[in-house]
Amino acid sequence: MVTPGQRYAVAVPTLERLDVHALRDVITTFRDTVRDHARGLNLLNVYPVPDGDTGTNMARTLDAVVAEMEGVDASDLGATCDAISHGSLMGARGNSGVILSQILRGLASTLKHQAEGTGQKVADALTAASVGAYQAVLKPIEGTILTVVRESAEAAKAASAGDASLVDTMRAARAAGKRALDNTPELLPVLKDAGVVDAGGAGYLLFLDSALHVIDGVPLPQPDSVDDYAHGLTEEQFEAVAHRSSGVDGQLDVSEQRYEVMYFLDLEDHLIEQFKQGWGEVGDSIVVVGGEGIWNCHIHSNDIGATIEVALDLAGRPKQIRVTDLFEEVADEHAHREAALGGVPSRAGAGLPPVTTAVVAVCSGDGLAELFSNLKVQGIVSGGQTLNPSTAELLDTVEHVNADQVIILPNNKNIIPVADQVNRLTSKTVVVIPTRTMLEALAALIVYDPEADAGENADQMNDAIQSVATGEVTQAVRSSNSEVGPITAGDWMGIVKGEGIVSVADSVLGATTHLLDNLLGDESELLTIITGRDADPVITAQIEGWMADEHADVQIERHKGGQPLYPYLFGVE
Repeated sequence: MVTPGQRYAVAVPTLERLDVHALRDVITTFRDTVRDHARGLNLLNVYPVPDGDTGTNMARTLDAVVAEMEGVDASDLGATCDAISHGSLMGARGNSGVILSQILRGLASTLKHQAEGTGQKVADALTAASVGAYQAVLKPIEGTILTVVRESAEAAKAASAGDASLVDTMRAARAAGKRALDNTPELLPVLKDAGVVDAGGAGYLLFLDSALHVIDGVPLPQPDSVDDYAHGLTEEQFEAVAHRSSGVDGQLDVSEQRYEVMYFLDLEDHLIEQFKQGWGEVGDSIVVVGGEGIWNCHIHSNDIGATIEVALDLAGRPKQIRVTDLFEEVADEHAHREAALGGVPSRAGAGLPPVTTAVVAVCSGDGLAELFSNLKVQGIVSGGQTLNPSTAELLDTVEHVNADQVIILPNNKNIIPVADQVNRLTSKTVVVIPTRTMLEALAALIVYDPEADAGENADQMNDAIQSVATGEVTQAVRSSNSEVGPITAGDWMGIVKGEGIVSVADSVLGATTHLLDNLLGDESELLTIITGRDADPVITAQIEGWMADEHADVQIERHKGGQPLYPYLFGVE
C-alpha cells in the first residue's frame, strides 16, 4: 500500500473512464485521505454540536465501506457498487457518517449501471448522490455538506452537458465544491460565529480531491496546510456555539438536544416517511438512510425512550441501539481544546478506561455512588425504592461505558425486569445480576474482575450475593398489619430480604436491634452498615455499642451511603 506521504505526488496517466478499478481506488484513497485529515475535520466540527467527531465518524464509515469492498471480486462492477452501498449503510457512524453513506449509495447505485463511467455518467452519479443526501435528511439545512454536494453536482452536470471530459467534469465539480464550502459560514450563522467552514462539507471535498488524484494524478491536499481550515476554536468561540439557543420561546436549538440515538430499523419501506415524521416530533438532526426493509437511523433528542417508541408503534424492530450523551461529549471536547490552547487540562476521568467487562449499578445516595465508583463501577444510574430508572436510562449508561460486555446491578426487585430489557436493545453483551439490595451489590463487587468476561464475572458475583444476608430499616407511612403484629403510621420497621418485616418498634434503635438479632447467627463474621441521609450519629453509636455487648465477635464495617428513606442498610456475612 502507498503510504500517506507518497500519495501526495504520484504521477498517473489521465483516465477517460471511471472503470471498476478506478472506482475502487477512489474509495480507498478517499478513506485514507479522510484518515489523514480526521484531526482537522474534528476541529472544524461545530454543527450540529461541537463534539469534535466529524472526521472520526467519516473515517470509521469509510473503513466499513472499504472492508466490505475488499470482500468482493475486484473486477466486478456490480458487486463492488453493491459492497459500497451495503458497507456504507451498515457502517455509518454519527450524523456526518450517515449523510456520507447516502452520498456513497447514490453514487454506487448510478455507477452500477454505467459501465463506461464517462464525465456525463459521473455527473449523473454526483447528482444522484446529492438527491439522495437531501432525501435522507428530514429538515435539510443549507451551509452544510448538503450544499457542497449539491453545488458540486450542479457544476459537474453543467460541464458534462457541454461534452466535457471526465477530468474536466471533476475539476468543475471540485471548483464549485470549494466555492460552496468557503461560503458555508454565510449560510449557517453558527459557522460564522465560530470562524470555520462546515466540517462535513470539508470532508466531502476530500472525496473530489481523491477522485482527481486517481483520475489525473492531482496531488492530494496535505493535512494541516493553510487550505485545510484545521484550526481550533478560541474559548470564546467554543462557548458561543456550545451554549447557543434558538432564541424562540418553546423552540429548542439542535444543540439543546442532549442525546444522539442511532439504530438499525427493520421497517417496511412504505412506513418510513411516517417514521421520520414521528421522529420529527421528538428530536432534531434526523437522518434516515436505507431501503428494502432495513434502515440506518440517526436523531438528536432529549427523550431516548420516545425515539425507540416511534419505531415500535409502527411495528418496526430497532436493533443495535447506540446512545451518546452529547452534553458529555461537548464537555470533553471543550476540555481537550482548552488543553491544546494551553488552558486548563482535560478533566480527570473524562475518558473511561477500556475494560473487558464494565459494571452499571443503580443506586441512590452520593455516598453509595462514591462507594460503587471506588469498587470500579463505570456507570451509575440514579434509582431506588421510589425512583425506578427506565430501560432507556439504563441503555444510555450501558452504551456510554467503555466495554463491549456489561453487567447490570439493579439493586431492587422492581428494577430487575426493566434491566432485563436492555440486552435486546444493544449490540453489547449485557448480563443482569439480580441484586435486590445495595448490600448484595457490594458483595458482588468485591469479587468483580474488570478483565474477566461477563460470564465468568456473573458466576462469581451470583455466588457472592448468596453469601450475604441483608436487611434495612425504614419508617411506615401508613397503618397496616404484619406477621409480627400491627403497624401504626410512624412506626419503624426492620425488613429482611426474603422474609419481609421481622421487627416493628416505635424507635429506630428498637427496630434495628430486633432486625440484627434476626440477621446475625453463630457463624456471622462481618456486619456492614450503610448509613442513610437521615441517620442520626447518636443512634449509629448506640447500634455499634449494642453490637459490642451482644455480638462482640462480629466485625463492623460502616460506610456513609446518603440514601433517602432508609437510615440504615445492613449486610451480614
